[in-house]
Amino acid sequence: MIAMHFFNPVHRMKLIEIIRGLDTSDEAVKTIEAIGRELGKETVIVNEFPGFVTSRMNCLIGNEAMNMLMEGVASAEDIDKAIKLGLNHPMGPLELADLVGLDSRLRNMNALHRALGEKYRPCPILEKYVKAGRLGKKSGQGFYTYE
Repeated sequence: MIAMHFFNPVHRMKLIEIIRGLDTSDEAVKTIEAIGRELGKETVIVNEFPGFVTSRMNCLIGNEAMNMLMEGVASAEDIDKAIKLGLNHPMGPLELADLVGLDSRLRNMNALHRALGEKYRPCPILEKYVKAGRLGKKSGQGFYTYE
């Protein structure tokens, strides 16, 4: 078993996570790495585990941003601006959550919470927004409002 985890938007994002199963051969990994190169992508090899690398990190960063927003530490705009300018991320974590869809982020958080424990417990504001139908860009409102 082997998987390729692409990132949205696929035409702009450079990375593919290659997910190696327990019995995946080295030959299969080399073949998929070559396919990634042919597609003009960079690859990383990740062993099969819930959330891989990027999803786990994005969920933690996004969840903490939601907790800070809920606690009144800063506005959504200022949290995103701090992460973009201070940590050189191309998009803030709340903007990214809105783009991915808050319902999708909640499903991911719940799955990681079940598999990996308390540090992945979804922020209450995420659950509240999803219940209210504030799903991000796809519904026109999430942490930001979209036309």
